[in-house]
Amino acid sequence: MAVVTGASRGIGAAVARSLAAEGVRLGLASRSGDDLGLNAVARRVDVRRRSDLDLLVADTVAAFGRLDILVANAGVGAYGPFLELTEEHVEEMIDVNLKGTIHAVRAALPPMLEQGEGDIVAIGSVAGLRAFPHESVYNASKFGQVGFIRSLDHELRPRGIRCTVIAPGGVATDFALGEARGRTEDALTGMLSPEEVAEVALFALTRPRDMRILTTSFRPMIEDSWG
Repeated sequence: MAVVTGASRGIGAAVARSLAAEGVRLGLASRSGDDLGLNAVARRVDVRRRSDLDLLVADTVAAFGRLDILVANAGVGAYGPFLELTEEHVEEMIDVNLKGTIHAVRAALPPMLEQGEGDIVAIGSVAGLRAFPHESVYNASKFGQVGFIRSLDHELRPRGIRCTVIAPGGVATDFALGEARGRTEDALTGMLSPEEVAEVALFALTRPRDMRILTTSFRPMIEDSWG
C-alpha cells in the first residue's frame, strides 16, 4: 500500500501507474483529487497543509489496513535571476518542495513505525545535489529535501524503514512551464520521460529488504553531467 503526492500528472502519475501495475493499492494526493482510473483512495491535497496529508494517510490505512510506501513527489519550480523571482514563487518552492516533503513524512511515518518496516521515497532533483545558475531558491528547496531524507536514513534504518532520494535531471513534463516560471516547451526536447523516472523509483522499492538505495541521480544525454 502506497501514498503518492503530486499524483495527478507527470512523474507522480507515472509512479502511481507503475505501482498499480505491480498490484500496489494506492492513496493519491493531488490538487485535483484524480484517481487516474486506478480505483484508488484519491483526495484533493495541498501538501502545504499537514492536515490534508494526515487525512489522506488515515483514509488509505482505513481502506487497505497498512501503509508500506510513501512517494513524496509534489514539487514546483521557477527559474531566473534571484532578485527577479516573485515572492510568491519563492515561498511556494520552499513550502511545497521542502515543507511539503516534511509534512508528508510526518503523516506517513507513524503506521510504518508501528509495522516495523516501510519505504520513504522523495522525488528530488539533480538540483538537490549540484547548484545551477538561475535556480538558487529551487536549489535551496531541493538541497534541503536531500538533507532531510539523508538524515532520516540514519534515524530510521534501525527501525526497518528505508529512505531514498530519486534525483533526475530534466524531465519532459509541464513542470515549471508558464506562469512566468522561466521555461518554455522547447526546453523539454530530449528530456527524460516520467515513465523512466518511475522505473528508477520502482527499482529502488523492489530491492530486497536487506538492501537500500540511498540517492540515485541520472540525466538525459543532452545535459552536461557537471552542468
